[in-house]
Amino acid sequence: MTNFKEDLMQVKAFAFDVDGVLSSDTIAMHPMGEPMRTANIKDGFALQKAAKLGYPIAIITGGNTDAVKIRYTNLGVEDIYMSSSHKMVDFEAWMEKRALKPENVLYMGDDLPDFHVMQRVGVPVCPSDAVEEIKSLCKYISDRKGGKGCVRDVIEQVLRAHGKWGSDYRW
Repeated sequence: MTNFKEDLMQVKAFAFDVDGVLSSDTIAMHPMGEPMRTANIKDGFALQKAAKLGYPIAIITGGNTDAVKIRYTNLGVEDIYMSSSHKMVDFEAWMEKRALKPENVLYMGDDLPDFHVMQRVGVPVCPSDAVEEIKSLCKYISDRKGGKGCVRDVIEQVLRAHGKWGSDYRW
């Protein structure tokens, strides 16, 4: 069995859930009924950097709001799967589209809809406030909660392991 730092060297792509990972698990409701999510700026910076460095990134979420699509498209995420009721179907489609192998994907999820995808990937990770069933699958549990920098945590670790984090931000 490898250790987490060795696993980071195998990562060639990232996939993330939204609610409970990129946003906190508590959301305000807009008067029209649409959930109002928050987004962590440091998570956004890390996503943008990884995208600019050429890492394929997928967002796979059961939610379906324009705000989520606009936010992550503006950060350079090209593959956004909304209303994903069977995340494995969208995950497999993304891997085929990007010619990826599951062992080269880091996936961060926090709840039961992420379970099967996390069983399939090489590097399953989660925020500190994920449910126990998800934590039991993970090679790494961030010390940060969902929506509170957990995405930055794992992207930064991968990019550091690959020698691509650095202080030169003219990417």
